[in-house]
Amino acid sequence: MDFSPELSLFVKLGDLAFIAVVAMTLGGALTAVLARQVIHAVLGLVLSLTGVAGLYAFLGNNFIAAMQILIYVGAVCISMVFAVMLSRPPAEEKRSSLREATKIALGLLVAFFTASAIGGALIKKHWTAASESISLGTTGEVGEALLTRNILAFELISLVLLVAIVGSVIIARRGRGSPASAGGEEL
Repeated sequence: MDFSPELSLFVKLGDLAFIAVVAMTLGGALTAVLARQVIHAVLGLVLSLTGVAGLYAFLGNNFIAAMQILIYVGAVCISMVFAVMLSRPPAEEKRSSLREATKIALGLLVAFFTASAIGGALIKKHWTAASESISLGTTGEVGEALLTRNILAFELISLVLLVAIVGSVIIARRGRGSPASAGGEEL
C-alpha cells in the first residue's frame, strides 16, 4: 500500500513500535521461563504482560489493554513481588543435570502438543468475517458487556485474582518458616 510521503514516516514508526512491543513480549516471556531467580522471572512476566497489553492497544482495544495492565501487571504480578519479598530465599539446592534435562524435555513435549492442538484447531476452523464491528466505546457499554455477554470472563478474572492472592500468601508463609528456625520472634 502506498502512502503519501508525510504519512509514510508515521507508518514506519508504527511498524517499529509494533516490532518493539513484540520483542518486549517475547523477551519478557523468555526471561520469565529461563530466569534462575524467582524475582527475575516475575519481572520478566511483568515485561511480557505489558507487551501483551501493547498488542491489545495495537489491535485497537484500549480498554482490554488497560485491564491487562491493571489486573495482570498491577495486581497479579505485584502480589507475586510481595510474596517473593516476604519469603526467605531458598537454600541452595544441588540440582542434578539429568533432572533438569528431564524437566526441559517434558516442558518442550507439553508445549509441542499444546501448540499442535491449538494450531490444528485454528487451521481447521472456517473463519468468516465479522458482520459488523462491535462498539465498546463508552463506559456504560463496557459495563453492560462485562455483566451480560462476558460474565464468565468477568468472573474468571476475579478467580485469577483470588488465586494470585492465595498463592502469594502461601508462598510468603512458606518462606518464613517456623520462628525457631528463623531465629526471629513471632509477631
